[in-house]
Amino acid sequence: MSKQIEVQNVRFHYTDEEGNRLSGDVLKGVSLEIEKGSFTAVLGHNGSGKSTLARLINGILVPTEGTVSVMGMDTRDDDLIFDIRRHVGMVFQNPDNQIVATIVEEDVAFGPENLGIDPQEIRKRVDDALRSVDMYDYRLHAPSQLSGGQKQRVAIAGIIAMRPDCIILDEPTAMLDPRGRREVMETISMLNREYGITVILITHYMDEAVKADRVVVMDDGNIILDNTPDKVFTKPELLQAVGLDVPQASELLWELKNAGLPAEVNAIDEASCVEAVMKLFD
Repeated sequence: MSKQIEVQNVRFHYTDEEGNRLSGDVLKGVSLEIEKGSFTAVLGHNGSGKSTLARLINGILVPTEGTVSVMGMDTRDDDLIFDIRRHVGMVFQNPDNQIVATIVEEDVAFGPENLGIDPQEIRKRVDDALRSVDMYDYRLHAPSQLSGGQKQRVAIAGIIAMRPDCIILDEPTAMLDPRGRREVMETISMLNREYGITVILITHYMDEAVKADRVVVMDDGNIILDNTPDKVFTKPELLQAVGLDVPQASELLWELKNAGLPAEVNAIDEASCVEAVMKLFD
């Protein structure tokens, strides 16, 4: 895979409109590479710097020190920011803050219209995007009539219609019920798997991070773990020390092991957990 996003020795602190410093370093020399077509989950408790990192990658913020580049384009270059955001779309926590139209299909068309795309092409993109998130049948509905999970899928469709190479999702399920969370996560996984879209998922739900290829754990502005889910979630003591849980499957197997049973502790989802428990009775 080729590198799509490069974060190099980035430090960041917030300032006011006059440039006066408002915070300590939120990021403290972070370096990270994201490969095209990958699915990366970024974990961390509130204040760890994960949402700030997302906004730096999208060019909403620029580094205090260091560089962030997208497809070789430096996010500090104002002349490139439009192109950068065509490559990297952003979905936020509250879908109501992203929906701007009173009809679903009009909302999905908003981004491509601002890109100056031909109307016939916009029509095709809107239909394709809505079908990809299983919301085509709701194209003439008012967003206010939709559930939270449906609204978030419409917000994702609006990003897809702009045909980005990468989508960053900043805690997209935080305000949703379990059904809405499941709908959105199925959509995210499908976009990565079937369309090859690079996904960066900012989350504090361990069971969502399990679905990624790679898990990056942040604490106090630093990356403290960066590996595959099965490697990260077999370090429960370290995760708990920085205020994070482990998936329920991992926690159960660790409890069994601590109770003296020869449980394998590398399971991270329900299926592998059941398999590991069954082995105890072979």
